Amino acid sequence: MSRPVLIALLVAAAAASSAATVLILNSRNTGITALTEEQRAVREKFFGSDKELPPIKEGQEMRPRW
Repeated sequence: MSRPVLIALLVAAAAASSAATVLILNSRNTGITALTEEQRAVREKFFGSDKELPPIKEGQEMRPRW
């Protein structure tokens, strides 16, 4: 078997495996539903909300250690 034929077969096998992976992953994502308001509230309570933190007053200046 010549080198160009071997390279072409390897590229074709890589493309086929990539396509199969994409198809398998896309078929699994079809059942995902959006969060309900109750689930969203529980998540915000557990992880915290996205409010901005208060500014730091009289904090130590951060400088590089070099």
